Amino acid sequence: MKHTLSSPVLAALVSALLLAAAPVTRASTGPGVSWQAAAADADIDRAFSQAKAEKKPVLLYWGAKWCPPCNQLKATLFNRADFIEQSKAFVAVGIDGDGPGAQKLGTRFKVRGYPTLILFNPSGNEITRLPGEADAAQVMKVLQLGLSSGRPVKSVLADARAGKKLSANEWRLLGFYGWETDEQQLLPVTERAATLTQLAKASDGADPETTTRLWLKSIGALAEGKAADPAQLPRLRAVLADPTQARAQMDVLGNEARDLVKALAPTAGEARTALVSEYDLALKRLNADTSLSRADRLNALQARIELARLDTAKDEPHPKTVPSALQTEARDQTTRANREITDGYERQAVITQAAYLLGRAGLWKDSDSLLTAALARSHSPYYLMSQLGGNAKKQGRKADALRWYEEAFNKSEGPATRLQWGSGYFAALIELSPEDTPRIEKAAAQLFAEAEKDPGAFYERSERSLKRVATLLGSWNQNPTQAAAVGRLKAQLDGVCGKLDGSDAKARSACQGLMKPKA
Repeated sequence: MKHTLSSPVLAALVSALLLAAAPVTRASTGPGVSWQAAAADADIDRAFSQAKAEKKPVLLYWGAKWCPPCNQLKATLFNRADFIEQSKAFVAVGIDGDGPGAQKLGTRFKVRGYPTLILFNPSGNEITRLPGEADAAQVMKVLQLGLSSGRPVKSVLADARAGKKLSANEWRLLGFYGWETDEQQLLPVTERAATLTQLAKASDGADPETTTRLWLKSIGALAEGKAADPAQLPRLRAVLADPTQARAQMDVLGNEARDLVKALAPTAGEARTALVSEYDLALKRLNADTSLSRADRLNALQARIELARLDTAKDEPHPKTVPSALQTEARDQTTRANREITDGYERQAVITQAAYLLGRAGLWKDSDSLLTAALARSHSPYYLMSQLGGNAKKQGRKADALRWYEEAFNKSEGPATRLQWGSGYFAALIELSPEDTPRIEKAAAQLFAEAEKDPGAFYERSERSLKRVATLLGSWNQNPTQAAAVGRLKAQLDGVCGKLDGSDAKARSACQGLMKPKA
């Protein structure tokens, strides 16, 4: 029997859901929030049993302390007193990615990217994944739709693909689904772009905003910049020219600017020049829109920089195509943000974004200065240190890059984060100093030693970090000295695998497969 929610409960759920990305153990979440920190299957099972008994929905949040988008959510949505009060209406479950069993839980719920928000009904069935990149008001509307119907979005998609008639609200659930955090729960990645195109056509006439969103996503990053039908160019121009439409699609237009232009105007010429000019004007409006968060406004500015770099190699560190006036805007806006921000969560989100866009504009000294000055004020300075390493690497300063990557690893906190940051440092060593066998062996040995102490090391993000190290070791192994080092490291890893819980077949298999010779 379908469970329905009354309006008061629905409103409370929507408000509280937006709080879910707050860290589960921090006092800054405010008093009265009944957070249930989950670090193992037993914690999750307890929360779902409670939800079923009390007929409450469940919100699952997956995030990390250092994650800029997580910090952005905390800074703009999750610290409201009314949300905290209303959160008593449902079960909120928070998974810190560095918790002891967090990566194993990530496998259970098919979550990888931080942040991920999943809504379940009281019976434990997944209703939807939230589009964390969308505007808060849009997210709230989508939640209201999903909760009022109670239908899993998977069922809605099946009906849509079968050609069944959907309501405008059901189309909206599909249009504003968290496709970026789907992890192939609804569709294989290879089918996503074509399916979104199909859905955009099928939804025509039901809800214009949803249809536009599905269409934009189908030709943006999800289609990986492939050329689209140029006959659709006027449609994009119409969206850009309409401030209301552009505001409604601000996240897609900002995040996918480069791919959208290249898809609909694939070659340089009059059509592309005109489109870039119109796109830039729309982005200027978004950049000046004070109803948007500071991060969203800077995202529009960054998209303008990406369009200015359109005919420059994507990784070119010194683009000559970014106008000096645009560079001045980048300097002015990032300086103002640095001066005005007082909230620590917003600082972690916005300063890292600001430093990145300065680099994209070719303003490396400004980017370095911003990051260096922010280190002492960041609750996760290792994230900024890794950016400084990336800056140095792009400028060809190898020694500085390795110094920053190593310091970022040394200062990183939490088992999953340390494996991730350590694998980044290790990758930089292999690329920038492949002849330094002792340093490379030492870094890999340290990571394997840390994996031995972490029960979740062979799941999700941590497993991917270790796979990265093993793969790089395989390609680096080119001479007798390197082969001897790899042999010692394999022996160390064999010892780690041998100490794993014998009942955890998945972890044991993952460990043994890391440095297994290819057939």
